[in-house]
Amino acid sequence: MAVTLPASTLARYRKFSLYNSPYPAHDHGRAIDLYPAGNEGLSPVDGEVVDTRTVRAPDEPHAVANDHLILVETGEYVARILHVEPAVGPGDTVDVGDSLGEMVRSGFFAPWVDNHVHLGFRARDRNPYRAAGSLPLAVDVDVTPAPWDGTGTVREAGETSVVLDAPAHPNPGSWAAVEGAPDVALDGGCPHYAGGGALPEADGPVAVAGTPVGVADGRDVAWDDVDVLANGTPVTGLSLVVAREAVGAKVVCPGHEFAVGDGVTVSVRRR
Repeated sequence: MAVTLPASTLARYRKFSLYNSPYPAHDHGRAIDLYPAGNEGLSPVDGEVVDTRTVRAPDEPHAVANDHLILVETGEYVARILHVEPAVGPGDTVDVGDSLGEMVRSGFFAPWVDNHVHLGFRARDRNPYRAAGSLPLAVDVDVTPAPWDGTGTVREAGETSVVLDAPAHPNPGSWAAVEGAPDVALDGGCPHYAGGGALPEADGPVAVAGTPVGVADGRDVAWDDVDVLANGTPVTGLSLVVAREAVGAKVVCPGHEFAVGDGVTVSVRRR
């Protein structure tokens, strides 16, 4: 049985992703990354903090040396929360939306990924310190596909990625993501992570900017053997998340020379 995050909880965040990670904790969307508006790590659950631990993170130049695990007893499950330096401790009670502490820039996620709160759930009789084997997770919101022809203008430029001003959000305030035609929204790193997700569930090929990129089997998407190109040059891929205000495709392109205002055409090349 899946643990469902209600719409009222998700509304406290500006973005979320079930699949945009290379780690097994996210396999089949069994964990979710939640992006608050600021750098406060907002609690996605009500309950009692039962433990916090400092854990060694992968050694990455963009990241701090240590990450942190916060375990919260919710009554039915134990919530596993990562990427927040805890300002709470065992015995503290937290409500949804409370600050757990400041988020940290962790080596567990890539340099093009914004700071976020990672959440997964374990059954109470299972080892809560293990990441793999978390319970299935569902979101109680509709996600609208945002149609996109692959073109856009750079709205934000970072060292390893650029964010485009397209596709436009079809209904700001609701949830939307880049369309993976036909009629699904795509979630995940395409194709640089092993797989992605389709919201709602689908069965069959999915495409970006008119070119097939993978095959959906329920909520899971297996990427095809494809390359993503920006203005004809191969890049790492697309970082696809679900957003409430601005969808804007994120193109992962370390070492790029794009600047704000540049026009970009994203295309997909099948190998």
